[in-house]
Amino acid sequence: MSEQAQDNAPVFGIEKIYVKDLSLELPNAPHCFLEREQARIDLQLQTGGEAVGDGIFNVVLMLTVTAKVGEKTQFLIEAAQAGIFQIRNVPQEELEPIVAIACPNILFPYARETVSDAITRAGFPPVLLAPVNFEAIYRQRLEQQQASGPHEIPIQ
Repeated sequence: MSEQAQDNAPVFGIEKIYVKDLSLELPNAPHCFLEREQARIDLQLQTGGEAVGDGIFNVVLMLTVTAKVGEKTQFLIEAAQAGIFQIRNVPQEELEPIVAIACPNILFPYARETVSDAITRAGFPPVLLAPVNFEAIYRQRLEQQQASGPHEIPIQ
């Protein structure tokens, strides 16, 4: 393969994966530890990505996990798992799905472990978050944006 062909070949690499932010609240402690009823777990997530250099992207997966028994919150954890990715020589129409699907798929297992570890260290049984279909989330967001009018998904 020629040197020029190698220079133009698509590149995808993980430079760094890190916990950008982590917060755990136990608003009902110590009473929450006396509950015998199973808590309802709610997961909210959000993704974002921005270019931080030439072909370098910082992608953040933000999770909010809330456990409630009745109306009482047992715990609330917010975690921002981030990664620095090298993405070069990729057409713009392929860049958005990489940042919105591939990168969060890589980050999610790390975020799941971070959340589970924090919850068990707080004294609760581990919470194992089910896998997330980031492709379906991306497609749904595209459909919503197309229904509301034409514009691109921004990658800042």
